[in-house]
Amino acid sequence: MKFLYNPLASLFFIILMASCMSKPVPPTPPSASNDITGKTWRLAEINGKPIALKNPKSNPYFSLNMKEMRYEGNGGCNGVGGTFEIKREMMRIKFNQGMSTMIACEDLETEQLFTKALLAADNYSVSGNTLSLNKARMAPLAKFVLQE
Repeated sequence: MKFLYNPLASLFFIILMASCMSKPVPPTPPSASNDITGKTWRLAEINGKPIALKNPKSNPYFSLNMKEMRYEGNGGCNGVGGTFEIKREMMRIKFNQGMSTMIACEDLETEQLFTKALLAADNYSVSGNTLSLNKARMAPLAKFVLQE
């Protein structure tokens, strides 16, 4: 059996292999553990400081309803809610100004900071059971823990 070496075929094979190896890899979609929707998130930190509530039973929280694209929660004593936009593959989020009740309460300052953090956030990150709402690349505006 006689083997013929064809330089043109070899060149074609090398180009083919190189083109297969240089294809960009599509971004990996976030894992289910990064899915923040359909869960209740309780406020743990605001502006880098643990929250100190006068009434521990009034811990602010929120949840995201993907079906209706609405957020709802409680700032401590006042209900909050509105619409939101999310791009999970890029971990971007935007809370739109919504409604809030207007009851005076002991932890009004924490409630105001909580609401301000929601409205200012433009991205998020998840680490275990902790959700951070962020603005650009600055320090987290607020950190939340998953309510079990």
